[in-house]
Amino acid sequence: MVFKFGLAGGQEPSIHEVHEQQARRPSAVEALDLGKQRKSVSDRLVTGASQITTRQSIVPVTLVTILFFLWGFAYGLLDVLNSRFQVALHITQGESSGLQGAYFGAYFLGPLTYSGWFVRKFGYRYTFILGLCIYCVGALMFWPSAVKRSFGGFCGAMFIVGSGLSTLETSANPYIAVCGPPKWSEFRLELSQSFQAVGSVVAPVLASYVIFKNVGEDGKSLTSVQYVYLGIAVFVALLAVVFYFAPIPEITDADMADQAEMTTATTGYEDKPMSKQYTLFWGVAAQFSYVGAQVGIAGYFINYYTQARPDLPTIKAQHQGANYYAIAQALFAIGRFSAAGLMYVTKPRYILLAYQSLIMVFIAAAIGTDTGHGTRANWGGLAMLMLVLFFESCIFPTIFTLSLRGLGRHTKRGASFLVASVSGGAMVPAILGNVADRIGTRRAMVVPLAFFIIAWSFPIYLNLCKGRELDAYRDSHVGLQEGQVDPDSRIGSISVPREEKDLEAAKIEKRSDY
Repeated sequence: MVFKFGLAGGQEPSIHEVHEQQARRPSAVEALDLGKQRKSVSDRLVTGASQITTRQSIVPVTLVTILFFLWGFAYGLLDVLNSRFQVALHITQGESSGLQGAYFGAYFLGPLTYSGWFVRKFGYRYTFILGLCIYCVGALMFWPSAVKRSFGGFCGAMFIVGSGLSTLETSANPYIAVCGPPKWSEFRLELSQSFQAVGSVVAPVLASYVIFKNVGEDGKSLTSVQYVYLGIAVFVALLAVVFYFAPIPEITDADMADQAEMTTATTGYEDKPMSKQYTLFWGVAAQFSYVGAQVGIAGYFINYYTQARPDLPTIKAQHQGANYYAIAQALFAIGRFSAAGLMYVTKPRYILLAYQSLIMVFIAAAIGTDTGHGTRANWGGLAMLMLVLFFESCIFPTIFTLSLRGLGRHTKRGASFLVASVSGGAMVPAILGNVADRIGTRRAMVVPLAFFIIAWSFPIYLNLCKGRELDAYRDSHVGLQEGQVDPDSRIGSISVPREEKDLEAAKIEKRSDY
C-alpha cells in the first residue's frame, strides 16, 4: 500500500472511502513504522492502526499518560490558588470563580474551533506539541501577573493555560481510548487518568509546603507562585521536544470506522451522520453537568473546610484545608485506580451507574450534616464531602469512552464535543460561589447536587437502552491478536477465514501439479 502524507483537510472520510481501502488494509506493524516518520497523515487513510495490540500500544500510551499527570497538577494548583487569591488579592468567593471561568472557558472555545480542527488536519502528535507550547506560554504569563498583583492578569494567564490543556485533552483522551484493543478502551483511559489524579494530589501538597510556606506575615506574598509556574513552563517546553521525536502512531478517523466494522459483533454496525449520534449528545450534556459539579466542589472544598472549622483563624484553616484537600484528592486517585481494577473484571456501564448514584448520596449527606453545630469542627460533613471525591473519580473518563463507542469516522469530532463539555467547569463554580456568599458553602452544595442529577440520567439511559451494543465492544477480540476480527461483524461476515484461504490455496497448488 502506498501511504499518502500531507494535510488531512480537516474533513471526515466517507464510509465508501473506508470500504475501498479495507481490501488492502496495512498491518499494525506498518502503522507503527509510519508513526516513527513524524509526518502528518490524511484522516481519510486507513493506516492499520485499528489493529494495534495491547503490547504495541504500551509505549505511546505511556508517553501520553505523562500529559494526564501534567493537567492534573495544573488543576490541583487551580483549586488552591482559588482560595489563596481570596486572601492575597482581597476578592470574594464569587469573584475568585473567575479563575475557573477563565480556565474552563478555554475548554469551550478550543475544542470546537482551533484544536478540534488541528487534530483532524495534522494528527495527534502535532496536537500534543501545540497544546504543550500553548501551556508553556500561559505558565510564563504568571510571572508578570504576580509582579503586578493583577487578578485579571492571572485570569488571562489561566485562560492560556486552559487553552493549552484543552488542546491536549482534545487529542490525548481519544488517543488513549482508541490506541489498543477496543475491549480495554475504558480500562486504558481510566488507568491513564488515574495519573492525572496523582498530579492533583501532588499539587495541593506542593502548594501547602512551598507556595504557602513563604506568603509573608499578612499572607499576601505571591513570589512562590512565580517560580512554580516558571518551573512548569521549562518542563513543558522540554516535553514538547520529547513528543516530536516520540514513536506516536497516528490513528485516523478512517481507522476508527474500520475498527467499528470489525468489532460491533451481533449488534450490526450502522454508519450514521453526526447529527444522529444521540448517545454522544446525551454524553456531552452529562459531561457538562458532571464536570461543572466536580469543579465546583473542588474549587470550594477549602472554603467548605474553613467554614467547617470556626474554631480556627482563617489563614490557619486555609493552610489545613489545603492539606485535607490533598487527602481528598488522594481518595480521588485511589477511586480511579479502584474503578480501573473493577473495569478489568466487570462492565464499565455498571460501575458508572453505581459510582454516580453514590455521589448523590454522599453530597446530600455533606449538605445536611453539621456535627459541629456552628461552633465546633464539622468533621461529619467533611468526611461526607471527601467521600464524594472518591466516587467522582471514574465518572469523566467513563462517560468519555462510552460516548465515543460506535462513532467510527466521527471519533475525533465527537471527542472535540466531549472535551468542550468540560466548559461546564466555568459555569457551575460561578453559581456556587455567589450562592455560597449568601447562604454559606455547605448549603450551597445543592448547586452541584442539581447538576449531578442531570449527569446521573446518562448511565441510566446506557444501562436501559444501550447495554447490548456496549457489551459487544466489551466482548470483542479485535486487537487481542494482530489481524483478529470478530466473526459476526461486518468485515468478519464478508471475509474468508484464514484457514479456508490456506485450504483453497493448497487445492489450487495441487491442481497445478497435474
